[in-house]
Amino acid sequence: MATDIQETYTPRSEIDARLKRLRNRLEKEKIDAALIMETADLFYFSGTAQQAFLHVPTDGPAILMVKKDAQRAFEESSIEQIRALRSQKEMAPVIGSPKTLGMELDVLPVNMYRYFQEQFPDTEIVDISHAVRSLRAVKSAYEIDIIRQASRLSDQLAAFVPRVLEPGMPEIELAGLIEAEARRLGHQGMIRMRGWNSSLFYGHIMGGASAAVSSSLASPTGGVGTTPVFPQGSSFAPIRSGEPVLMDMAFGFRGYLSDHTRIYAIGSLADDLLAAHDAMLEIQELVKNTARPGMTAGSVYELAAERVAELGYADNFMGAGDGRVPFVGHGVGIELDEYPVLARGQKMVLEEGMVVAVEPKAIFPGRGVVGIENTHIVTKNGLEQLGRYPEAVVIV
Repeated sequence: MATDIQETYTPRSEIDARLKRLRNRLEKEKIDAALIMETADLFYFSGTAQQAFLHVPTDGPAILMVKKDAQRAFEESSIEQIRALRSQKEMAPVIGSPKTLGMELDVLPVNMYRYFQEQFPDTEIVDISHAVRSLRAVKSAYEIDIIRQASRLSDQLAAFVPRVLEPGMPEIELAGLIEAEARRLGHQGMIRMRGWNSSLFYGHIMGGASAAVSSSLASPTGGVGTTPVFPQGSSFAPIRSGEPVLMDMAFGFRGYLSDHTRIYAIGSLADDLLAAHDAMLEIQELVKNTARPGMTAGSVYELAAERVAELGYADNFMGAGDGRVPFVGHGVGIELDEYPVLARGQKMVLEEGMVVAVEPKAIFPGRGVVGIENTHIVTKNGLEQLGRYPEAVVIV
């Protein structure tokens, strides 16, 4: 997929609209200015992911201060005022002495926080991470269009799997083939996550019992992995006939993600696993047809969990034993773990334009994983599903 990189630059109208929403939020919360540093947020508000600091006062122009690489930031960002930094101390005259300065304290390292406390002793540093993430949760038409493209590429990747899936091949070999095809299709090669110590390499491609092994990641699936230093995902275990093969892949395209799961099997799959897969498809339909703007994310989860219990899969839903996770979906965008989270107790209200990955899965220790995942747009009539590849277990 050949694309002129300039075609991927975020339009100025988009950046201007985002900055306006941020300023409105700062004014509402009586915060004088924001200093945006986290890479995903920086890209969202400036259009560049270079090493930089974006100063956004409520009553003045945004100023992008770039440590490396300033020339690329000039090319990529539509921010009018861009300055190259030789030292972080050069930021002080730009920022001045606001009474309150908002920062993303959910991810800001303590040492950097202390540095800014020293640089601005008369300024109160406040947390704006929830405000920023809430703004990012509602996608524009521009963002949704890119996510639609990413979802179409997810479908193409799902269609590729039966062409290469063979009995006896190691999971890691299958993963390599699928990942190479993803890159050929235009995958950006990075999956950003905000959660502390959370990492993901493309996704989880695993078969049978290996796929049902829990991991540290806040996910229903884990996987053995290849080493304790990255204890998730594909292992050297061979793919066997008659077991479920999971492809849970996030497709990164032009900065945005589609999250997508399909299940395959070589030859056949046991009837009880097929029935469990059908039950997860029913849960997806329930969520799609009941989730509406105005509902809380937690209430959507409770509806799903109640129906799962009625179907008899409560002990297998979204994990098994201590590895279970109490959610059925999560926001996606620039990061894989965005707002809203369709999880127990979540009070965030769904809004039109939010994008969520709904992923009901059933995990059977010693046997494998079945279930589904598709990226959806929250509309006034429910969730609009973007993934179109067939959802039944694909028998190869």
